[in-house]
Amino acid sequence: MQGHVLTMPPATWDRVWRHLLPDDTDREQAAFLYCRYRTQTSGTHFEVADLRLLEGADFASQCSDHIELTDAARIGLIKHAHATSTCLAELHSHPGPWPAAFSRADRRDLLETVPHMRWRLKGAPYLAMVVATTGYDALVWAASTTPEPLLFIEVGDRRIPPENRSLEGWKR
Repeated sequence: MQGHVLTMPPATWDRVWRHLLPDDTDREQAAFLYCRYRTQTSGTHFEVADLRLLEGADFASQCSDHIELTDAARIGLIKHAHATSTCLAELHSHPGPWPAAFSRADRRDLLETVPHMRWRLKGAPYLAMVVATTGYDALVWAASTTPEPLLFIEVGDRRIPPENRSLEGWKR
């Protein structure tokens, strides 16, 4: 199989998606997955080892169209990834009736966040996902400074592909 794949247990999938798309708020939510990874010539295989569901105190700002983490939350994520020899996968939600795709603000933030996180985590790959009620989109930074697609998330015996709406327009 050529490309990047993320594997997670069904219970983790359910827990993360329920957290990201709750019925009782229109504010964006966020979670981070700590992933073990194997990089091969055919792509990278990521396997969820742990997770962190972000809550109110983790956010410097949390609105319906933007989130920003506190420095303490960001430092804690990096420290835990170091301690567990894992890479990070960030997930955030876009509540509302829109298809899953990274916004302009998301892209701007990723241009700053990804190089910093990869530097702090000694070149480990980085995944970013945006989740909507219609599905999800995903970008992977593995061996390049340009994002690549995630083929699918493997959840039990299901393979769930991303919408791939966000690959265009990245500088090479």
